[in-house]
Amino acid sequence: MFDHTPRIKCYKYLVCFALFLSLPPNSLAQDDFVPVTDAMLQNPADSDWLMWRRTLDSWGYSPLDQIDRSNVDQLRMVWTRDLEIGTGEITPLAYNGILYIPQANDVIQAIDAESGDFIWEYRRDIPDDLYEMVGGNARNNRNLAIYENLIINTSDDNFVFALDALTGEMVWETKIFDYKVNSATHSSGPIIADGRVISGRSCRPWGGPNACVITAHDASTGAELWRRRLIPAPGEPGDETWGDVPFDQRQHVGSWMVPSYDPELKLIILGTSVTSPAPKFYLGGVDNKHLYHNSTMALEVDTGEMRWYYQHLNDHWDLDHPFERLLVETRVAPDPDAVTWINPDLEFGEVRKVITGIPGKTGVVYTLDRATGEFLWATPTVQQNVIQDIDGATGAVTENPEVSIP
Repeated sequence: MFDHTPRIKCYKYLVCFALFLSLPPNSLAQDDFVPVTDAMLQNPADSDWLMWRRTLDSWGYSPLDQIDRSNVDQLRMVWTRDLEIGTGEITPLAYNGILYIPQANDVIQAIDAESGDFIWEYRRDIPDDLYEMVGGNARNNRNLAIYENLIINTSDDNFVFALDALTGEMVWETKIFDYKVNSATHSSGPIIADGRVISGRSCRPWGGPNACVITAHDASTGAELWRRRLIPAPGEPGDETWGDVPFDQRQHVGSWMVPSYDPELKLIILGTSVTSPAPKFYLGGVDNKHLYHNSTMALEVDTGEMRWYYQHLNDHWDLDHPFERLLVETRVAPDPDAVTWINPDLEFGEVRKVITGIPGKTGVVYTLDRATGEFLWATPTVQQNVIQDIDGATGAVTENPEVSIP
């Protein structure tokens, strides 16, 4: 006879499944709460899911091995719970036997992972005009962050805030900017990098360039440490790439996906979106690059300064370049005959710290050196006709003129 004790705690969905085996429960009482440290975030316990993709390198991989081919047919639903009405692309956190669940409209709940029992709820007071200013997509939120005894999130009205993980009570909140002046939205929450809350946003066209920022806040206190604008202003590097476009009309270079972090290099790795209006409708600028849209970039965690950037495409449509990216330390040994574009200086089999992923709807996978941004190789994973060529030595991308708007 089966013992109806969950073998594992679910951490991905609110329809929870478990193996019904004669095994002891695996959970902790709230009184046993151990504050989460940077060391724990960098090397989480196998049973914990402490951030967006579980680890800072964004692998999204659980090392738990209790479920395999021999017992997967024994999975049974053990509980369900309704979510807040609205769009949801959520990844709950799992720690200390508790699920911390972000939901639409700035609702956060803590749920007992074994039983599904309700523990606490936070429900933010939403201004009546908020979604008219920041857009309805702000209702969605993919993830939360945890640090010490705090559950940390960014709000639809452009605050960053922290709740007590045991009670759901507000501990601190910090205003990033006035949503009526610098309108911006987000569909993802923050990560924690060396005690800093790192968060991005998708700035609205009417919010101006100062809404297009990545910010860092002290995770313990909420104090702002730095902010990095993603659109260069007059006199800043990259300003010339926008030509005659006035600064206040430079719009919508956002970073609305969750970044990754390399604690050894002290680099935050993130992707940016397309401009709005699209760059082909602008005039002037050096090569019409309009930095730093459709780019992968690395920022110094201490200061927000840019270590490097790589612009994947200077496109004229939204190819969704903020993307999920993997940080890998591996031998870089692609068969030159198996990939479409490759750096001619790449030494076969050399070990590199790389970033790899598919940054956008072209379906092209790119691999870059994580320390320098050097292009290593790229190849399509699907049939595409947008990218005509990539210079292996420089990484410069050439668009197919036949599908470009003149």
